[in-house]
Amino acid sequence: MIEVFKTDVRERCQAEQVIRLLIRHFPGHKVNFDLEDCDRVLRMEGSTFSVSRVKNLVRRQGFLCQVLTW
Repeated sequence: MIEVFKTDVRERCQAEQVIRLLIRHFPGHKVNFDLEDCDRVLRMEGSTFSVSRVKNLVRRQGFLCQVLTW
């Protein structure tokens, strides 16, 4: 399963904080940011995870997080 999210994370240190949080909640999953993209893309890849849980965890950190639709 792969999901891509639009965020408003701007700084590398913020992205690293969110990545650590998500990996703690979803061990074994791949998580990364593309802060150069205009949508500040967060990409999650793993066997299975809850999209709503990812959005809630990121939002609790104070960031926008919504599924990016193509």
